[in-house]
Amino acid sequence: MIINRLRKRNSIDNDPCIITILGEPASKANSRRFVAIGGKPRFIKSKKALDYTKSFKIQCPGRKKLFEEDLFVAIKIYYRSRRPDLDASLILDLLQDYVYPNDRLVKGQYIEWGLDKDNPRSLIVITTLDKRDLALEKLSELVSSKGES
Repeated sequence: MIINRLRKRNSIDNDPCIITILGEPASKANSRRFVAIGGKPRFIKSKKALDYTKSFKIQCPGRKKLFEEDLFVAIKIYYRSRRPDLDASLILDLLQDYVYPNDRLVKGQYIEWGLDKDNPRSLIVITTLDKRDLALEKLSELVSSKGES
């Protein structure tokens, strides 16, 4: 199974923490829909955002010890088409309680857009803020390694 293969490759408890999540994330800014709940207007996540959230939670392993210090996150998101906006905010929210207790710890980030019609995914590298260069180096290695271009 692909997910099991990915979990073996993921270095979730290391620093840097490396995670691969299959699927295309929804843009948080564009992923709300208007509904009436109990006669009151509410904005809730779109079906795409809810589906991605469910898939993410199945795929993302949790760290034994969550990061507690200021963090740097480097992400390359491969989209299925050129249409989606580059937006990693849903991913940062979903990493909460798996990698860190609160996404407010993310004090720096590098986000890159990619295109892969057959295999949309997100390559995520998380480390302490003082190791930002290491995160960028690891992301570059992941992108250039076999099958990740």
